[in-house]
Amino acid sequence: MTTSIRKLSRAIVPAFLSVAITATGSSAFTFPWPASSPTTATATTPSSDAKPPAAPADAVTAQPGAPLPPIAHRIVGGEFDFIAWDGSTFTSIGSRFGESPKVLARDNGMQVTDRLHAGDTIHIDNRHIVPLEGSDLIEVNLPQRMLFHFADGRLSGAYPVAIGQPGRQWQTPTGAFKVIQMREDPTWRVPASIQREEEADGRDVVDEIEPGPDNPLGKYWIGLSFPIIGIHGTNHPVSVYSYRTHGCVRLHPDDIEALFNAVDLNDSGVIVYYPVMLAQLDDGRVFLESERDIYRRGAGGIDAVKALAQAAGIDNLIDWIRAGEVVDEQEGIARDVTLKSDRAGGAPADSIAATTIERTATVAVQASRRLIAAALPPH
Repeated sequence: MTTSIRKLSRAIVPAFLSVAITATGSSAFTFPWPASSPTTATATTPSSDAKPPAAPADAVTAQPGAPLPPIAHRIVGGEFDFIAWDGSTFTSIGSRFGESPKVLARDNGMQVTDRLHAGDTIHIDNRHIVPLEGSDLIEVNLPQRMLFHFADGRLSGAYPVAIGQPGRQWQTPTGAFKVIQMREDPTWRVPASIQREEEADGRDVVDEIEPGPDNPLGKYWIGLSFPIIGIHGTNHPVSVYSYRTHGCVRLHPDDIEALFNAVDLNDSGVIVYYPVMLAQLDDGRVFLESERDIYRRGAGGIDAVKALAQAAGIDNLIDWIRAGEVVDEQEGIARDVTLKSDRAGGAPADSIAATTIERTATVAVQASRRLIAAALPPH
């Protein structure tokens, strides 16, 4: 079966979808505003006075100096091999699977600028901690550049995203929101601020861009109760998993289609800012994920991780030397920081990873409209 997956795969399907390395049974821009006339019929019209929902009860307000969420209990993604084809680059692979191109290249013994060839085997580790749990929730963690969708109490999707640029003008805002608009084939009316930016850069300035291959919103737009930002697709997929939008949350075309079909008007969501996350899985292992503090709001550092672990009573389970390395390296991958003596008492890591990859491949084949993930057991 592994061989057939290698031969058939000509498109990338993220290995996140509906996969959680946990023993629980619960589960998986621009700065645009589309034209006023929707092209997709909706059951109800968003209320003009719609207010964003309250943040989830277990959420920690993403304020400077308090960036750590509660202890998490779920990880998505896994470790697997991907078979490159002509035109593959570390940037294109990393943007699709949600892993830093530099880390991806380094872990494969290469440089990010090295040329890949068809048939090259690239080992991927795109494990990410799910910071918050929700019943029906769209959750975006900005430093992580990940969007998680909960439906009917289960994690139904996990997607890499692009977020707003680090400059203060274009940072993606944090807080609770509601979905107030859903449009297929949107027209992008270019805000005056972006027009001025394009003019200053010597680019052609346009007032609006009609639906089609040149539209940076892609095919789907999900408008939020935040002022003039939303979640949308892109005509430049390699830009996903970056910090280059004008405030919106940008998804790969396949992922925005899946999300668009899974959400409804008035659905709730929250955008948070958690550069450092700590998780304890049901098998007892502890994972730590550290991201760049891209908006410079304060990451807390190892002292904050220790305080969180002590409050949860798991500080004695953690290899603090390894944890310090993970915090400092800011690789954006959930790393196992369990003390070796404790790690030995749980399920073998290789068997857990292999089981996860089998589930990843199965879900991808069943749920990705015939796109097949080239997911192989770890070596």
